[in-house]
Amino acid sequence: MFILGNLLISAAKIADILLSLYMYMIIGSAIISWVNPDPYNPIVRFLHRATDPVLDRIRSKMPYMGGIDLSPLAVILAIYFLQSFVVRSLADIGLRIKGGGLL
Repeated sequence: MFILGNLLISAAKIADILLSLYMYMIIGSAIISWVNPDPYNPIVRFLHRATDPVLDRIRSKMPYMGGIDLSPLAVILAIYFLQSFVVRSLADIGLRIKGGGLL
């Protein structure tokens, strides 16, 4: 059972890293939106391709705030929730299985 526990712990760590990277990409995209970036810059294009699908979905659900875009904040809060609840729960389950507390 320790193998399953290690697998769950590793999956939780990888999920935490990926969520953190995506959060930094959201922050970078928000900062870039404050200036007029070159739309042909590969970094700008990558950030827009990676973050716009999620941000556009959130923007369509949020009310108009007078030109203030709060969708990056909503996505960051959702990522923080996922890290605090889902990832930690997965890691705790892995630790319990590894320690013999479950199954």
